[in-house]
Amino acid sequence: MAEVIEGNYSGRDLRIGIVVSRFNEFVTKAMLDGALNELRRAGASDALIRVVWVPGAYEIPLACQRLAASHAPDAMVALGCVIRGETTHYEHIAQSVAQGIQRVSLDQNIPIGFGVLTVEDMAQALDRAGGKMGNKGRDAARSALEMARVLKELKSSQEKEDALKEFLAQETSRP
Repeated sequence: MAEVIEGNYSGRDLRIGIVVSRFNEFVTKAMLDGALNELRRAGASDALIRVVWVPGAYEIPLACQRLAASHAPDAMVALGCVIRGETTHYEHIAQSVAQGIQRVSLDQNIPIGFGVLTVEDMAQALDRAGGKMGNKGRDAARSALEMARVLKELKSSQEKEDALKEFLAQETSRP
């Protein structure tokens, strides 16, 4: 039978970092509220949650990187809102933020729930910050929790496999 590894949404005993952009704060504050509510519902302790505000979405990856190094979170959530304007600035910011967050996640081996909206207008942003499209902050927090648990399961599975290999090696080396 195949070994199946999957996470759950328990926040119990997890250290969580949240980096949230102040730009478009009307939107990102609602997303932060959604993320915090989801984490609390999942059993996360406020004492183990650290929220870091940054000026804009572009600053999110650097803050995630520093938070990962200083706070040693089990998971993080990145929240921001980039709204298309009249120039290509939107595309450069959105791409840089997404790539930066992915790089931090891979380099630091920490799951980061991606809650950075890239929308056409404020109406779309509000729809995704608690409106008719749900709350993407909540969704990002849930994703971060599940991935933290998946990584813990993978680590546990690897440790069990390593212990079995060590045991077998010792058994075969006995006279």
